[in-house]
Amino acid sequence: MAGLDQLRALLHREQGAMQQLQQHHVARGLAGRGGANILEGYNPQQLLFVNNHPPRPQPDLAHRYQVLLNYPHLRRIAHPPPAIRLAPFLNLIKMEEDVLSYSGESGDQPGLYIASHPIDHYDNYFEIQILDVGDLGQIAIGLVPEKYPLNVHPGIEPNSVGYMAENGKIYLNHGRGIRDTTQQGPACGMGDKIGVGIRPIDEHARPEKRGRRVFFTRNGQEVKAMDLSPRFGALYPAVGMQSEGEEVSLRLDAVWNPEDVTQMLVDCGEEDWLRLEDIRLNGNTLEYTGRGHSIQDVGLAQAKFPLDTTNHYFEFEIIDPGEKCFVAIGLARRNYPNRRHPGWNHGSIAYHADDGKLFHGSGMGMHFGPKCSLGDVMGCGIYFPLDYDDDAADNPDEEGEGDVGLADDDIDDDPINNLLWDSDDEENPLMLPMRRRHKEKGKKVKVFFKRNGKLIGLREVSVPQGGFFPTIGMTSCNEKVRVDLHPLSG
Repeated sequence: MAGLDQLRALLHREQGAMQQLQQHHVARGLAGRGGANILEGYNPQQLLFVNNHPPRPQPDLAHRYQVLLNYPHLRRIAHPPPAIRLAPFLNLIKMEEDVLSYSGESGDQPGLYIASHPIDHYDNYFEIQILDVGDLGQIAIGLVPEKYPLNVHPGIEPNSVGYMAENGKIYLNHGRGIRDTTQQGPACGMGDKIGVGIRPIDEHARPEKRGRRVFFTRNGQEVKAMDLSPRFGALYPAVGMQSEGEEVSLRLDAVWNPEDVTQMLVDCGEEDWLRLEDIRLNGNTLEYTGRGHSIQDVGLAQAKFPLDTTNHYFEFEIIDPGEKCFVAIGLARRNYPNRRHPGWNHGSIAYHADDGKLFHGSGMGMHFGPKCSLGDVMGCGIYFPLDYDDDAADNPDEEGEGDVGLADDDIDDDPINNLLWDSDDEENPLMLPMRRRHKEKGKKVKVFFKRNGKLIGLREVSVPQGGFFPTIGMTSCNEKVRVDLHPLSG
């Protein structure tokens, strides 16, 4: 019975504590309307072991919200709990496991996917892979605030950023009519992976002045980065679509490690190149370093080894078209002159990006294929006949098999070429075939060109003595191409 008496005494003490607590709040004027019932709803058992002290706020959110439920007059000074979503927002987009697809009809308003959780310091990157470009290819990836319209692409409305796969345009909307659309990356197509991530800027600054940098990647390599102002709040991964058939796979748990990319770039270095004239090599990227003022300022890159039956194709991607996109891909003999685009002189053939023309041993090009620009992949290769002998091309026989071309000195002394070099006008009538054309001899092969994986056309030509070397030309400032001398396909 002694234990029962102790329990009764404890309950009596706790009832006294409850009355004192109520009187305390009434005395401070907090009771107000309905103050007599300030503790109404509390389970007395919750106050059994409070050691005669009134309950104090706890850091636990559940406890805080329980207090708010029992103290209605305090709700007006408390912040509402943050919104917690268990599922993403979807509009005109269907989600099956990790695949997103457009569920409207082409021409309808854009559909949007917004993830359920914002991007943060730990989960700071996600990416998509384009499975199908659909009718229009209007796929966008970016970051948006939680309350974002579900019928516009990311980057269009305030405090959001978006990357458009179709044309590579980047939209950064700071709000208040401030929208930056000057940034641009490469266009993306089927099979490409596009990623978005953030990293902090000046972590030691005060929170209100601390910014973040958003960066975009394409196939594992960073293409653009921009700073976000501190006014950007929590940002959620978003994917937009607008035409029937568009489909992407989504990876919210993707990880991007720039060190891995740097390691991959080291694999292709200077040992692959015979010469680099006014061109700098940065990993597998060629950057034009010439003046870019006139036709004499051609930068030339030529591989160390010619194409052969075991390695018959190479390609590059235009990652910066520069001022005029005077980029050319082609094949040339080993002693091809400097400061001359491939295709302009004897013993060479090339496809030029700025006008889509094919040049074959002449300054006069012929209409051949579409123009190429940012994000386009241009390729060049050789279809060798079945009986082709690589050794015969390197060592011409006594009958003169193989095209020896013209000596560099003869080309430099040619009066037409000298006049041509002094002209800055691409449409100059002096852009004519050279007067002294060496008669082509040797084995015939078919040189072909591709754009974004599609065959543009081919030409039958004679292989010069020593073979055809992969050759790239550039002429305007800031031009950059990412080269693959040994692609898996072609």
